[in-house]
Amino acid sequence: MKLYLVPTPIGNLADITLRALETLKQADAILCEDTRTSGFLLKHYDIQKPLYAYHQHNEHKVLEMMIGHLQSGKTLALLTDAGTPGISDPGFLLLRECIKNDIPVECLPGATAFVPALVQSGIPSNSFVFEGFLPLKKGRKTKLEQLSLEERTIILYESPHRLAKSLVEMKAYFGGTRQAAVSRELTKMFEETRRDTLENLASHYEKHIPKGEIVIVIEGYIPVKKKKYADDED
Repeated sequence: MKLYLVPTPIGNLADITLRALETLKQADAILCEDTRTSGFLLKHYDIQKPLYAYHQHNEHKVLEMMIGHLQSGKTLALLTDAGTPGISDPGFLLLRECIKNDIPVECLPGATAFVPALVQSGIPSNSFVFEGFLPLKKGRKTKLEQLSLEERTIILYESPHRLAKSLVEMKAYFGGTRQAAVSRELTKMFEETRRDTLENLASHYEKHIPKGEIVIVIEGYIPVKKKKYADDED
């Protein structure tokens, strides 16, 4: 009886770990955010197991059934379409219910999109805040106002069709000179990271609509006093 949260590649199928493959082979069944996406990965590695759909639209409905499977002694593995379950993906609800019912849970280490994006951004990575996706409507303005004064490096996820609009908003709230990096298609053939000011990034993506999943890394706010002291040291 155990639930395994198994990270999957964010692009390149070779990025899955040997331990993840072994766990998937030993599981009694696999929960998938999208059975077609996970099915492609499992077929690639010749893993044949019963698959259950588990995503944001049905996770409340099937939660009790999954807990029942676990309590009957089964071992389940949870996959999302890419990356680590529970990081801007389904997983937290089931994890919390397992803890409540004293069901062992283990999250394997593995791929998460924001880590390579942060490291290769060239923006300080010693202290950062991961915010996932910004609110679409309610609370968006408040969140941007809060983040505009955040001194740690900020990491966000964004969809390609909303990227340009979001960068324009960030330019307005954070200032056009704030340094940022936009990474897309991480680990895939057309992977790209563009580093520039928010003003220049907004201008670029207004003219060039990107494809693929997006990670935005933004320099943290530097208070005026700290700027002054830094200038004095020079």
